[in-house]
Amino acid sequence: MAYNKSHSFFLSLIVAFGGFIFGFDASVISGAIGQISNQYNLRPIEQGLVVGAPTLGAIIAASVVGYLSDYFGRKKILLLIAALYLASIVGSSFAINYNMLVAFRFVGGLAFASLMIAPLYIAEVSPASLRGKYVSLNQLNIVIGFSVAYFSNYWFLSFSATNSSLANDLGVKEHLWRWMLGIEALPSLIYFLVLFFVPETPRWLILNGRKEEAEKLLNSLVPEDEAKEQLQQPQEKDHEASFFKKLGELIKPEMRFIMGVGIFIGIIQQVTGVNAIYFYAPTIFEQSGIGTNAAFAQAIWIGIINIVFTLVAIAAIDRFGRRPLMIAGLAGVIISMGLCGYGFAKTTYELTANNLPKSLSAEQLEQLRPMIAVSFSSDVKFKNELKRCIGDSAARQYEGEILQVATKTNPTLILLGIFGFVAAFAISLGPVMWVMLSEIFPNTVRGVAIAFVGVINSIASFAVQLFFPWQLANIGSAMTFITYGVFALIGLVVVLKYLPETKGKTLEQLETVLMIRH
Repeated sequence: MAYNKSHSFFLSLIVAFGGFIFGFDASVISGAIGQISNQYNLRPIEQGLVVGAPTLGAIIAASVVGYLSDYFGRKKILLLIAALYLASIVGSSFAINYNMLVAFRFVGGLAFASLMIAPLYIAEVSPASLRGKYVSLNQLNIVIGFSVAYFSNYWFLSFSATNSSLANDLGVKEHLWRWMLGIEALPSLIYFLVLFFVPETPRWLILNGRKEEAEKLLNSLVPEDEAKEQLQQPQEKDHEASFFKKLGELIKPEMRFIMGVGIFIGIIQQVTGVNAIYFYAPTIFEQSGIGTNAAFAQAIWIGIINIVFTLVAIAAIDRFGRRPLMIAGLAGVIISMGLCGYGFAKTTYELTANNLPKSLSAEQLEQLRPMIAVSFSSDVKFKNELKRCIGDSAARQYEGEILQVATKTNPTLILLGIFGFVAAFAISLGPVMWVMLSEIFPNTVRGVAIAFVGVINSIASFAVQLFFPWQLANIGSAMTFITYGVFALIGLVVVLKYLPETKGKTLEQLETVLMIRH
């Protein structure tokens, strides 16, 4: 079959649909966590575990998925990932208690290994000149998944409030969070089925001695000169080497610079706060006092902005390169987190006799009397006093309503900060990290190397998700966002000094160039 760039694009699009499943799965919890917390009376750290359980699973999956994909092939592991997504969604939706919910969300986290395998697959079927765009399709699908999840959550919330006969018959209001989680089963099933129609990657076929199959496939995927270059690489003599032997390859002197770059961008992508924004978006907006329904509506804008600026990144990544996008994006994150921190630092909280929520009982209104006409400059002090007056359970249940009437802030400033962060992340750390990880590692250890960095990335992600509710409760919104801005500043300094440019080079050329820098 003659070279046809639409063939590699089509395969990339199919595999990248796993990014949609990940994005939906990761962010749909942002709308459900409030109802789940109320139903199971969760403490902040337990909320963090519900949200972060999939990432905990991802840490375990990432530690072995690279080796498994090298041993069994990219396609088989992708099919396993799709099956795990489906099992997790069904189990989580029908969970009968907190422990069962956490367990099945953990199972879904095992499928988050798609974050490593999908870019790996796409990079190995893409021409060098289009690799950045095609690998970025995975990130585009992730942000589309985010956006659809936010919209889906808002739709279910609105539908549950209509009291229509259909909503009542389906039990949407009574089981709102289950519907929010369960709707994901449909795209997950589709993904599982379409993966049967994709081939194995030519690089994996070559490394496993199946050059005739690889040659036939390569001729349809990349230009002739690139196909010849790939076919000339030697078959890996020890492709069945143990996981630990392959892991040992990563600490060789010639790998130190490459691994240092990969590990750093894997950490900095997470500690700038992206998953706090994505997974807790309605909670963050509630902290600004705009109310629960408005918080869900504003979360939709996160998804839309994400999509728009990811498209910008896709258009720019092969034209301007990876490094300029990272520099611009990190600078944007610093400014955006600074705006959020400043906005929350200038916020005050005060209840008056005329602005108390009408949904509170007479007893609760009486309990709040000591807080009336008292101005708080700290959200931590305000929420602690709220808990002291009406109790932890009631404070969690009515926090959104009370913050809406008590908060005196500049919500526009905070919204600009959040939306600015999303835009900056979408043109840089979001797509560029996965593109670079799919490029910088040698062919023979690429799967294991990406997986190793994926473990580090997942650990950082889990820490952010787990401790974000604790941070809000103990150090406050302002300091939380300022901390993320400081991490972004550190990231910018390191990127300016060390990050290499990888655009326009074949994977074989990059291997030769980067292995010299140690």
